[in-house]
Amino acid sequence: LGTVGLMCEGGSSVSLPESLLFVSTLDGSLHAVSKQTGDIKWTLKEGLSVSSCRPGFLPDPNDGSLYVLGGKRKEGLMKLPFTIPELVQSSPCRSSDGVLYTGKKQDTWFVVDPQTGEKQTSLSTSSSASICPSAPLLYIGRTEYMITMYNTKTQELRWNATYNDYSAPLYDDKKYEYKMSHFASSGDGLVVTVDRDSGEVLWMQKFDSPVAGFYLWSQDSLRRAPHLTVATETLRYLTFTAENTQSHTMKWTYQFTKENHSTKTQLFPTLYVGKTDSHLYASTSLVHQGVAIVPKGLTLARIEGPITAGVTMGNGRPECEITPSTDVKYPPGSSNSLQNQWLLIGHHEVPPLAHTTMLRDFPENLQRSGDVIPPRGSGSSFRSPSHPVSPISSPVLPDFLTSDPMTVLVVTLLLGAWIAFLLTHKRVCSRECILNIYNIHIHICDQTDVVEVGKISFSPAEVLGHGTEGTFVFRGHFDGRRVAVKRILPECVEFAEREVQLLRESDEHPNVIRYFCTERDRQFTYIAIELCAVTLQQYVEDPSCPYSDFNPVSLLDQTMCGLSHLHSLNIVHRDLKPRNILLSLPGALGRVRAVISDFGLCKKLPDGRHSFSLRSGIPGTEGWIAPELLINAPKGNPTSAVDIFSAGCVFYYVTSKGQHPFGDTLRRQANILSGVYNLDHFMEDIHGLDLIERMISAEPETRPSAASVLKHPFFWSPEKQLQFFQDVSDRIEKEPADSAIVSRLENSGRSVVRTNWRMHISAPLQADLRKFRTYKGNSVRDLLRALRNKKHHYHELPPEVQTALGEVPDGFVAYFTSRFPRLLLHTHSVLSICAPERLFHPYYHH
Repeated sequence: LGTVGLMCEGGSSVSLPESLLFVSTLDGSLHAVSKQTGDIKWTLKEGLSVSSCRPGFLPDPNDGSLYVLGGKRKEGLMKLPFTIPELVQSSPCRSSDGVLYTGKKQDTWFVVDPQTGEKQTSLSTSSSASICPSAPLLYIGRTEYMITMYNTKTQELRWNATYNDYSAPLYDDKKYEYKMSHFASSGDGLVVTVDRDSGEVLWMQKFDSPVAGFYLWSQDSLRRAPHLTVATETLRYLTFTAENTQSHTMKWTYQFTKENHSTKTQLFPTLYVGKTDSHLYASTSLVHQGVAIVPKGLTLARIEGPITAGVTMGNGRPECEITPSTDVKYPPGSSNSLQNQWLLIGHHEVPPLAHTTMLRDFPENLQRSGDVIPPRGSGSSFRSPSHPVSPISSPVLPDFLTSDPMTVLVVTLLLGAWIAFLLTHKRVCSRECILNIYNIHIHICDQTDVVEVGKISFSPAEVLGHGTEGTFVFRGHFDGRRVAVKRILPECVEFAEREVQLLRESDEHPNVIRYFCTERDRQFTYIAIELCAVTLQQYVEDPSCPYSDFNPVSLLDQTMCGLSHLHSLNIVHRDLKPRNILLSLPGALGRVRAVISDFGLCKKLPDGRHSFSLRSGIPGTEGWIAPELLINAPKGNPTSAVDIFSAGCVFYYVTSKGQHPFGDTLRRQANILSGVYNLDHFMEDIHGLDLIERMISAEPETRPSAASVLKHPFFWSPEKQLQFFQDVSDRIEKEPADSAIVSRLENSGRSVVRTNWRMHISAPLQADLRKFRTYKGNSVRDLLRALRNKKHHYHELPPEVQTALGEVPDGFVAYFTSRFPRLLLHTHSVLSICAPERLFHPYYHH
């Protein structure tokens, strides 16, 4: 098989498939990835890498090893002394306890187009096809091993497992020098590739499934490339340390990480237990001190398990705040039965080797893979609401109460009077009782077709939503205009008046919901506000949302504009969440706006005040509340920074399509208190990652203001990015090499330019740069200078260089930022010392 010659974006010839790295993932996909950039070129989808029909047996996707959850002696996880391929090779065989093993081995060749990844055909013993001999194709061999166990005593099929492996001998590193080292995170699909010699990070890539193996193309076939699997937290920790150490004692080299020396950080071998949609699996993984490790033999009962101390190890490096220590606790009680065991998802101590007799102790009734298995960190302490209120469901009323119009009128008046009396004499009846009576009242009132109060009219049947304290929102009209009508209980009239006052003060901004009027009758207060189309939550979670194509970054930018407006008026929203951000109906020009709504918990700070007290209770919705609002003894009164924290959570929720940085609903607020967050879904965009991390900081004083958030590069268009690069280059052109600005720019610049930026640009651009002047490949200033000069002389460049760079500004900017993803953020951080200068006012809040 010969190589395929293609033209890269820079016009230089590259060779396929030698220019590709092949990455197999647990879902059975084989991804062809560019060695230079990490970009996924194509994906070949086949069967699962490993699978098992019983959760008690855990296959290893790397080599087909098997782990088993201990039986009656409660040994916990143990490793079996054979792999699935070895079992298949030994079959048919029979164990001493009467278990029959049958094995099956199926070889398949996939014939693949190297340019597109399109599978031309499959060749196996059961199929054949004709192939065009002139087409340059890849022949990729894959073997499926299936082992089945049959119990002769019970006459039933007990278990089967499948392991798929590509035909790929180990890459001969001594014979063929390989310049890259690959690190995969356990439990997800994050891959970090580094330069072996310099230790610099070359690229990161996130796959949809955990990585099983890396392969290179050599001598017309795949060769398995070495890689290390490490904990996700460890991968971040190593990146954090490598980027922030001055002495460079920490090196991103495969040998260093493998041998575990030359650093204060010790890496420990563990076994990572993970879960896919259909089965459990286990694979070896390195972790650093501070990552939770489940002790040997630990199994927890699914119901009323014991409180377990020491599951999470303390963080030995306090300067790194990526994996803070938390106490992991489980529900009180115990169970002696193995039928209700929990297997913790996460890192376990390396299990001992089991004897084959372990197979006789296989627990018959472990929870099945479809059940909910507690994820890693599930033991984090959870603070429940102090006074939980049960949701009130709509009552089922007798027909005679709703059939006759006169009866409806009489009962409505009587219930209304009763509610008014109870609200006046609250000691007579509990709050829950009042709300139940009110709910019956609402149900009867809503039998009527249209309610008219002053200039407001609405249909009780058209409910748009409901809030706390019995508040309902209906679709209605005000003075011929379509509006949303908020109906509020009489006991909440004080809050309603405050909300109206704040709306009147702030609704001139296009990203704050518009207020129209207030009406009252003997029972309720009605507020007419702008009618919107959907909530942010519907936009993110509902695939049928009509605004699903709306640009999420633009939406977040508008949300922050509205929040910045509120803060400029000394108004703190205190309940920012996806349900309280709405998308408007299209305007005259078809434009849709993001607007902030629900001012029920807003607080107006007096002039000269920047904080508010908590005398009236903790405002907000659980899971979106800033940690300082929940701390028993805060450093000071909360400020508008509480909104920034909530907004940071909203940012991640939108950009990750429904994820939350602090985990699922059950553990979310506890994780907020302990500072445990996960931004894995945002690894592709380091600008957004940087901004969100700042916004959700545990320290309120370190969070950016709303106005500063709006100036962050995350929101910049390619045109603004290009103008910034030009302005920076012009500003520092004549600065001495030892000046403060240039020194800061070049410090930590090695990772920005990826050791030598000239090595990462296309050949035509390299040749063009050599014509005019000398550029230092290790200098950030020279990279900015080259970018600026090529922009100024873009129309004078040779056609092949213009083609490589792309159109100005989008393609041109993407050419550089895709190769040097840290350039914009690093430069923006360094030049912040120039924020007071008029030239940089568009880029910084000053």
